[in-house]
Amino acid sequence: MSRKSEGIAKLISELQGESQSAYYLGFFECFNQELYFEAHDVLEELWLKDKSSSDYSFYKGLIQLAGAFVHLQKNRLRPASALFRLTRDNLRKYPDEHADLDVKGVLDLVERWLTLLEKGELKVNPFQPGQGPRLYLQTS
Repeated sequence: MSRKSEGIAKLISELQGESQSAYYLGFFECFNQELYFEAHDVLEELWLKDKSSSDYSFYKGLIQLAGAFVHLQKNRLRPASALFRLTRDNLRKYPDEHADLDVKGVLDLVERWLTLLEKGELKVNPFQPGQGPRLYLQTS
């Protein structure tokens, strides 16, 4: 059982039995609703379970991606930029497609957001509530 909020625990419970971990799937559910802090929390549950996993840096990169958007929501542009760079560093270690995710597409998304931040000289927040990016898993 998740130590997280009741709503997150309910979400995880509903996602049990799918082809991927409920925590992994919950990350995407929360991320796509712009619940970036919750997305971070949900995936952290999976990430912390096994630090020797081959997916350790993968999950860490996704957690950092959600964290970058938390910072954007709070208008903290420098920390957001730093987390986007860390996301890029961690996800570059994986093939273009990994764990049913288009990693190359996520890396392209990270580059777009870094470019937007740099274009505004880290003074203009490009994030607009309700218009955040969406991430989807690929289906076989």
